[in-house]
Amino acid sequence: MEHLLLAIFLTLAIAAVLSIVLKRFGISHIIGYIMTGTIISYLFGFNGLRIDTLDLVGEFGIVFLMFTIGLELSFNKIRKMKEILLANGLLQVVLSVAVIFLMAYSVFGLDFNTSIIVSLAFSLSSTAIVLTYLKQSKDILTPYGQKSMGILIFQDLAVIPILLLITFLSNNDLSIGEVLVKTVLSAVVVVAVMFTVGEKTVNALLKFSAKTELEELFLGSVFAIVIGASLLAHEMGFTYSLGAFIAGMIIADTDYNVKVESDIASYKDLLLGIFFFSVGTKIDVLYFVQNIHIILFVFVLVMLFKAVVIYAIIRRSSDKNTSAKTALALAQVGEFSFAVFALAGSQGLITKETASFLILVSVISMILTPFVINNIYKLSSYFEKEFYEADVITPIGLREHVVVAGFSMLGKIVAKDLKERGVAFVIISDNLKHVLHARKLGYMAYFGHLNKLPVLESLKVDQAKAVILTVNSEHNKRLISEAVHSFSDHANIIMKIDSAEERKQMRDLHDVEFVDASFEVSNLLVDRAMRHSA
Repeated sequence: MEHLLLAIFLTLAIAAVLSIVLKRFGISHIIGYIMTGTIISYLFGFNGLRIDTLDLVGEFGIVFLMFTIGLELSFNKIRKMKEILLANGLLQVVLSVAVIFLMAYSVFGLDFNTSIIVSLAFSLSSTAIVLTYLKQSKDILTPYGQKSMGILIFQDLAVIPILLLITFLSNNDLSIGEVLVKTVLSAVVVVAVMFTVGEKTVNALLKFSAKTELEELFLGSVFAIVIGASLLAHEMGFTYSLGAFIAGMIIADTDYNVKVESDIASYKDLLLGIFFFSVGTKIDVLYFVQNIHIILFVFVLVMLFKAVVIYAIIRRSSDKNTSAKTALALAQVGEFSFAVFALAGSQGLITKETASFLILVSVISMILTPFVINNIYKLSSYFEKEFYEADVITPIGLREHVVVAGFSMLGKIVAKDLKERGVAFVIISDNLKHVLHARKLGYMAYFGHLNKLPVLESLKVDQAKAVILTVNSEHNKRLISEAVHSFSDHANIIMKIDSAEERKQMRDLHDVEFVDASFEVSNLLVDRAMRHSA
């Protein structure tokens, strides 16, 4: 017992110290969790051992991550994402598997089964790292963020047939037809149960627990829903995360989705920390040092080929910059590769040494991924020039200026009026075409997202006379308002609203001046009518 308590104490202490140190250098805290796992595993001598309980707890970090993603994806959003989810996702997995298989089989001379396993595992990207970054940075709202999320969701779904295929390869008694039939039937049962009995149960449980006004009961109900859905999916032969994802989609159509996401945020982050810690325990430092040359060579080769495949797929319908950012974000090998290698190793399809080698390649790619995605705008700038956000925007030399968010029709009118009045202003928009048009008109305009701290700093929002929001999306209005007030307490935010319903939705935003479009137009129409009659 004392041995266990000492391990827990050292884990928390080392993780805290490393995270603080790494943060000072702008390095993701994820690296701190992974390094902590490696250090603790050597201190207590369980490096390389399978720690099933730790792995299971860590896996629920991904479960809750997928649950929060499901909360943001209603059926309407899924329908809108069908091109990204199905076409791009399917092409990415199929082409990545084909390219990596040919490389493993022809160049490295691996046998057929090992080549298939390697290609299947390496075709998957890291949901835990990439989606965590996209959500924290708000890049999930950008074109590359949407495309990355769609492909990642498809990859998570693809884990199911991949694991079934490995089971088939290890058992000559099973026919591929039997495997496919079982998978289809199980999928139908899971979806049918979740969206009939499950949907009614979820609604009733959340409604009942919310009425009690007991936070612990409501939180307990949420945990019961997530874990219950995960267990159901797992019992039917699917991944835990798939069940959680579907549960999130069900709750997305209820009135409790925002509260649920905020309530479980800290628990999700804690469980994700445990997951990355468990990744660190799988690192064999001695083996890595002895084989560093070949490990790094394979790592670079896999990420390069995978990035080229993803870039080519996205480039079919997007600009070079969006394609480059998506390719850079998804080039790594993901956490589900561990499940693939573990199953293949237990079934005797690959040797223990091969499994250790492949796990190290996966871990190295996951360690370097935060460095890549934290600098993704700088890296993508080598592919196509645009007006970049974040630290690429040089701080402007203005004071007492007006920041105009958005440059659609209303934004153009506001900018024209400000120019005629001789007021200094700057335009920020997440639509590159609008930014290019504004610059063509001679305005100071930048491409970016005003809810990001580096953008707020670069545009000197804390020294601005006012921030005028002309964007149409209620979600973006809320994100920007909260970010601006968090950055500057005395910020003067002026927001256009289109209806009484929207005013009601935004009533919790403090120190925001609302301009009701309908009311102002009504006053203007009456004034014109009275002037004409006089």
